[in-house]
Amino acid sequence: MRWFSAGSPVRLRSGAAVAVAAGLLTAGLAAPASADDDPPQTDQLWVNPPYEQTLPTGADGGEPQSRALDVGIYHDNQNFTVTDGRLTVDVSGLAGVAEVTWPDNCTPAGTRAVCDIPVVPTIGSDYEKQVHLTVRAADGAEAGAQGRITYEATATGGPDGTLTAPHESFDTTLTVGAGPDLAIAPVAGVEGGRPGDERTIPFKVTNNGNESANGFTVKLYASYGLTDLTRYDACAYTTTSGEDYAPSNKAICTFDQVLAPGDSFELPQPLTVRLAPHALSERLDIDVEPGGGAQDIDSLNDYQVLQIGAANTADFSVTGDTISAGAGQTATAELTFKNNGPAWLGNLGSGDPVAEVRLIVPEGTKVTGVPSGCYPRTLGGGYYPNQTGAPRYDCELPYWVLEDTQRTFAFSVRVDTVVPGATGAVSIHPPYGEFGKYPFTFDPDLTNNTAVLAVN
Repeated sequence: MRWFSAGSPVRLRSGAAVAVAAGLLTAGLAAPASADDDPPQTDQLWVNPPYEQTLPTGADGGEPQSRALDVGIYHDNQNFTVTDGRLTVDVSGLAGVAEVTWPDNCTPAGTRAVCDIPVVPTIGSDYEKQVHLTVRAADGAEAGAQGRITYEATATGGPDGTLTAPHESFDTTLTVGAGPDLAIAPVAGVEGGRPGDERTIPFKVTNNGNESANGFTVKLYASYGLTDLTRYDACAYTTTSGEDYAPSNKAICTFDQVLAPGDSFELPQPLTVRLAPHALSERLDIDVEPGGGAQDIDSLNDYQVLQIGAANTADFSVTGDTISAGAGQTATAELTFKNNGPAWLGNLGSGDPVAEVRLIVPEGTKVTGVPSGCYPRTLGGGYYPNQTGAPRYDCELPYWVLEDTQRTFAFSVRVDTVVPGATGAVSIHPPYGEFGKYPFTFDPDLTNNTAVLAVN
């Protein structure tokens, strides 16, 4: 079950991976800038190619099929305008394996071409790959033959006036293949659904390969807020409990139909799902595999993730505590997170915690016992070297909470100095602090996202 693999992440290898790792390490070791400091003016150019591509030979002795191969470049810092991008594509490693047809924005010379990209976007913008190559297996190439395309890039802009992508860091491996290639037709996401709605999901699979698929399996993974999957005689249905992973509904369907090259298949009746009363940010994963132990020659198109959004809310709240103890005594403080519903929430794509509960330790006290899932921090959120005695603790929730989830974090708190009326702040935050990636736009009442831990 490929539950945490939505999207197509940029894959950096070789020198690019080293550059990224070095950048992260430097960022982690640097002292935080003061409010008066200017932000660092750095920028980097990157190439974003497919990691690999399979090229089928011709079916029944026919012409090999052509495939699209899209490549893009982008840069990091949106404070800079970057223009005159030049992507150099080297296909010398494809001799006898594959042939390339160049698009209009590329000027070939021998086994290389320079492709012009007038404006280079940042990755956070509406980024689309700018160079669209067409590739096909070379005449006479046999299954298993491999070749490689390499890429270099430069552009005008950035802090020094010129940007260069990391050298010898980006490539695509092309492999000549023979076999079925089951491809699921793209399916659009659903936004603005309402709890109780029934939605029809278009489903069509086509064999784009050069050999028949002698039967195939379709797997459906529906998140917890999707119910009433259409029942088919060819399918076996199960529901997971949600102990280690978010609960879900699963169907595994086995069809013995033969799909020859070019043939398509649709389900016996339309696939439908219903949005449950607790639906919010849902997803339906669809996977197809050829039967009989055959290997699909292009696994990148046999998997679809359909995002289904429901107009619903999840009311997160936190409850503090009141403890009493004399100087030198220890008491237990219980901080409780609760989802009051009506919706559940799961970060099903990223696996990030849905939220974290934060404790600012009251004056005159020291935390001597830390519950599981809670981490010591400085007041500003930085690294704190010891598990106990920190001025702040951030407690992570799982990557999902049900519509009635309640979790209590029990801290052991020692009173070192009696400070009448001392309190510590208790609050809920998106993962990774105030600048978390998932603000609580689903929460209709933010007033119950804070509480206090009162001492004496």
